[in-house]
Amino acid sequence: MPGYLTTHVLDTARGCPAEGMRIELFRIEGEARTHLRSLTTNADGRTDVQILPADEFRTGTYELVFHAGAYLDASRTPPEEPRFLDVIPIRFGMSEESHYHVPLLLSPFGFATYRGS
Repeated sequence: MPGYLTTHVLDTARGCPAEGMRIELFRIEGEARTHLRSLTTNADGRTDVQILPADEFRTGTYELVFHAGAYLDASRTPPEEPRFLDVIPIRFGMSEESHYHVPLLLSPFGFATYRGS
């Protein structure tokens, strides 16, 4: 099975998917950080397409950057200046040709991630 990458974001404070969050994907090679794409989450908190499709998949180190502060502002979460969480980078490795799912569970003052299925 060819490898690919997916993600989704859940707003745990509001108990719903995080619609409208911008997510960027970077490939990390040594000190080089290459931007691969930017996507926005849909009403289900997922991207409409795989964030790294099978035809572009390579093992290695990647970084997902979640623009949480802009999402929290748009969702009318009471603001503080500066926001405790703004931009959340998650750097991870993909070592085999497989489906990797890297979700984000978000609240205004904390987040969690894991390798999902």
